[in-house]
Amino acid sequence: MARLYYALDLKDDAEAIAEYERWHRPENVWPEIVASIRASGIEQMEIFRTGNRLVMAVQVPDDYDVSATRGSDAKTQAWEQLMDRYQQRLPWSEAGQKWVPMRRIFSLTEALDAKSLSC
Repeated sequence: MARLYYALDLKDDAEAIAEYERWHRPENVWPEIVASIRASGIEQMEIFRTGNRLVMAVQVPDDYDVSATRGSDAKTQAWEQLMDRYQQRLPWSEAGQKWVPMRRIFSLTEALDAKSLSC
């Protein structure tokens, strides 16, 4: 399994942020969205927030195609339009890109392994 991380900002409005969080409560997420996420091959997904910055962690099979698009059906498109009211693109995102992939810059495991090799 691989873990992928993505970032996106919300509009900096406390009321809108609270509403966005309400939509993401288990009882409020549309079942079709959960089904679409799973059908795309995603095993696990979590979204974290600090201020208006979101980080999404996704667990996928090693052979997961990150370029595959998810949810071209009408219900998923409606959800994306709804969420778009609360979201704002990161300044460095590409045209049409919402969630921007994050690049790992540190691994404790790799640092420990490097230290043990040098001893």
